Amino acid sequence: MSADPGTFAAVGFALYAAHMVGDHWVQTDSEAMNKGRNDWTGRYFATRHGIGLAVVKALFLTLVWAVFALPLAPLGVVLGMAVDTVSHIWADRRHTLAALARRVGKGTWWERDSNAPYLLDQSWHIGWLFVAAVIIAGVGS
Repeated sequence: MSADPGTFAAVGFALYAAHMVGDHWVQTDSEAMNKGRNDWTGRYFATRHGIGLAVVKALFLTLVWAVFALPLAPLGVVLGMAVDTVSHIWADRRHTLAALARRVGKGTWWERDSNAPYLLDQSWHIGWLFVAAVIIAGVGS
């Protein structure tokens, strides 16, 4: 597997830009307010948000794929998008990410600093965008 670095960069930036738009502009207030609930309502709103975000990312990715004639394999796109979407939904359940933060020694920061949950959430998402871009650009190349 030897992917073109330009393809990785184009895919990565498309996913990042789509994430920022989808997570902050497209997400509905009801999704933002309810996705962290630890019940079926929370699961529903987190999944709805994750699917909506995946649609935005697919649109951005399709645009760069078409404009730059990127050599992407459908399997890589499906796998990368799935990994990103599942990781996003998992983290947006909030109690899951809070438990991970506590487990890795970030619990005090999570509880003390009102910015910490957002920063840990966004850094989690961006880390998985990187993984998704590697998969999308690399699988089948």
